[in-house]
Amino acid sequence: MITDYLKSLPDVWQSLKSSGKPVVLYGMGDGADKVLSAFEKFSINASAVMASDEFVRGQSFHGFRVKKLSELESEHSDFTVALCFASQLPDVMQTIKNVADRHKTLVPSVPVFGDILFDGEFIDSFSDEIEQAYNLLADEQSRRVYKNVLAFYRTGELNLLDEITTDKSEAFNNILKLGKNEVYVDLGAYNGDTIDEFLSFTDGSYRKIVAFEPNGKNFEKLKAHCADMENVELWQLGAYSRNTVLTFNNKAGRNSAIAESGVQTQVAAVDTILCGTAAGYIKADVEGADYHTLLGMKNTLKSFKPKLNFSAYHRFEDIFKLPLLINELNPEYKIYLRHHPYIPAWDTNIYCI
Repeated sequence: MITDYLKSLPDVWQSLKSSGKPVVLYGMGDGADKVLSAFEKFSINASAVMASDEFVRGQSFHGFRVKKLSELESEHSDFTVALCFASQLPDVMQTIKNVADRHKTLVPSVPVFGDILFDGEFIDSFSDEIEQAYNLLADEQSRRVYKNVLAFYRTGELNLLDEITTDKSEAFNNILKLGKNEVYVDLGAYNGDTIDEFLSFTDGSYRKIVAFEPNGKNFEKLKAHCADMENVELWQLGAYSRNTVLTFNNKAGRNSAIAESGVQTQVAAVDTILCGTAAGYIKADVEGADYHTLLGMKNTLKSFKPKLNFSAYHRFEDIFKLPLLINELNPEYKIYLRHHPYIPAWDTNIYCI
């Protein structure tokens, strides 16, 4: 059983606590804030904070002066590194691996949204769902990805991601196999980059594109990007389970999301916008609202069975709750899981056909 395997693995929080060496935080953003909060819960002491050399400019973080790796190496014979940021940039990922070659490096995973940590209590709470989702996966690579991502959450060991990382083109070419007459629905279209991604796999051909983007600044960029395109329908909306108004944090970039404070933002169920349009391919990167978004397109999934590309990493439970819900809404789906180049396990995606 997957859950027995996971519980047999070393817990990253206990590994950091019992390392016997100074624990150095690598990073100083939101992720590091969440890691330090978890350190308090598990009584782990941080000894220092470091950043990549080009980012060290004499700043401080939670009372620590941020240091370069070389400075820490002159102060300590060895130490354990807790990686606290994410990147998909090849040079940054290589820098992380270079650090890991010199010092034990663990990734204490914290959720992108919410505050539920992946620990023994989490595994016990969701043991049935974890097992059920594993049994739904359509191929051996999906099962390897599922097992390794969960083991990565448990242990923080980077090599678990190296073993399962594949390029996005593998998923598009071998699973989605998009045609040149697709009705594409882009949920979380940002500035149009994922529309470009879609077009790159259809040789620029399509029947129609429907795109949602809730953030005002991003939406203006999206409109400018699509200004000369035909059969494109743009909506300044967030995707959700129903039509309503929710509070968004109003962050620019890809991080606009539902929050406790911020800007009132219109959201909508995809079914109500499509109004029976036969969507052929739906991509969703909706910053933690993935489960609610699926509920809001249940009629579309049942009636038209569009190909799906959903993020599965915003919350730890997404990797099993989303496949279970997709199967519930339309049991005919074949469900695949892939992890693309990213440290930590961000850009782990569900693909359905």
